[in-house]
Amino acid sequence: MVTRFPTGACDTHIHFYDHRRPVAPDAILRPPDTTVADYRQVQQTLGLSRVVVVQPTTYGLDNTCQLAAMAELGPDARGVMVVDTATTDTELERLAGLGVRGARFHMLPGGAVPWGALARVAARVDEFGWHVQLQLNGRELAGRLGDLAALPCDLVVDHVGRFMAPVKVDHPSFAALQTLVDGGRCWVKLSAPYESSVDGPPDYPDVAPLARTLVTQAPERMLWASNWPHPGQSDPPGPGSLATLVAAWAGDEVTLHRILVDNPTELYGF
Repeated sequence: MVTRFPTGACDTHIHFYDHRRPVAPDAILRPPDTTVADYRQVQQTLGLSRVVVVQPTTYGLDNTCQLAAMAELGPDARGVMVVDTATTDTELERLAGLGVRGARFHMLPGGAVPWGALARVAARVDEFGWHVQLQLNGRELAGRLGDLAALPCDLVVDHVGRFMAPVKVDHPSFAALQTLVDGGRCWVKLSAPYESSVDGPPDYPDVAPLARTLVTQAPERMLWASNWPHPGQSDPPGPGSLATLVAAWAGDEVTLHRILVDNPTELYGF
């Protein structure tokens, strides 16, 4: 059972919430407030030193809440924010200077930027060395493969693909994700199996085969994230269970170190 991560370990996907910030008109999730002090407890428990703050759908295109948290977290924080075709180069440059390294696309209800803007935004953010972070129902991947493979920048796919419901490893859409990974510019977050699992905790046996297959295929393209504070979950998992799960998926300490330390160091520029 893993209780502490190796030095330099990175959590690549967390959110912050503050009721004082304006909520997007079409927001679906409105979780309770969370603070940097709250997250520091998770970091201390697991031995995490680096973190990537991701703009949640709650705030649409207003990245203010997440940027404030990044500033408080300090130089070991990076960000993935939401921008669109109207975002200026000046603003992209400002965000890059604050530590933002990716543009988030949430292609489920509540997302702020549509599919039609993906290619144009990807071309813009590629000029700043950013990647596109994508959350979708993974069952769409087979139909989207051509467009995603043509993106000029790196692609990060959330939550083991978030296949809703989980598919078998021979499913065409999982094969599409494997094809993207084989292309050398796609990363996958081994995170939030509860977002798609039907079988549930603690082992998520319907998601685990997908995660293990991806780790075996390309350990150098896997990332880990807590998805703290687990928005929308009535019974969120504790840090210890998340650590144990990713260790089981990784299979050995060398691979776990690569997923937790080496890969995020490369992608986010720590």
